[in-house]
Amino acid sequence: MIRVAIADDQPLLRATLTMLVGTADDMLAVGETATGAQVVELAVRTRPDVVLMDIRMPDVDGLEATRRIRADPSLSDVHVIILTTFDLDEYVYAALRAGAGGFLLKDIPPADLLAAIRVVASGEALLAPTVTRRLIAEFTRAAAAAPLLARDLATVTGREREVLALVARGLTNSEIAAHLGLGVATVKTHVRRLLSKLDVHDRAQLVIIAYESGLVTAAKRSG
Repeated sequence: MIRVAIADDQPLLRATLTMLVGTADDMLAVGETATGAQVVELAVRTRPDVVLMDIRMPDVDGLEATRRIRADPSLSDVHVIILTTFDLDEYVYAALRAGAGGFLLKDIPPADLLAAIRVVASGEALLAPTVTRRLIAEFTRAAAAAPLLARDLATVTGREREVLALVARGLTNSEIAAHLGLGVATVKTHVRRLLSKLDVHDRAQLVIIAYESGLVTAAKRSG
């Protein structure tokens, strides 16, 4: 059962999301909140698998709430999906850096939202790959990337770099396996090693590192 918490300052949207989650046989809505501070408390209390997180909320916004959740060792298994609209695209890069496992546009079809929750809960891949790749490329070009220092790629093997580059393209483990002629289990092992070596929690942050390290560039992605 996938446990889902919902944070949004719009009561109607919270109620709608809660009802939608309730229609899925494999999901359970464990609570809803209107502020960022409250959702951190809710996460500590209920230990959800996934938090659907709005960005603009009173007191603590969704970005800071995501940082607090990701910084709490006791919440290491909690995945965050940022909910956004096109006019909030400038926050997406910051959201991924904060540790969000992905993001959704608020006009996403209900069935796609449920599918995305399952994807993020499993840790398999980023959501909405085409939109994700476009935004990451855009904001990586605009951001002043700091040196990776302890998170550079010095300890990453050649094969792991290949896997990392394909993760940055939004490929799933199965797609990476087919592309490289490897077994899916082998790809999963490489991804786990990358997460450990680069000291990050999920694939979203691997994508950020792939761009910031120069392993993948906007020019290469457009080709």
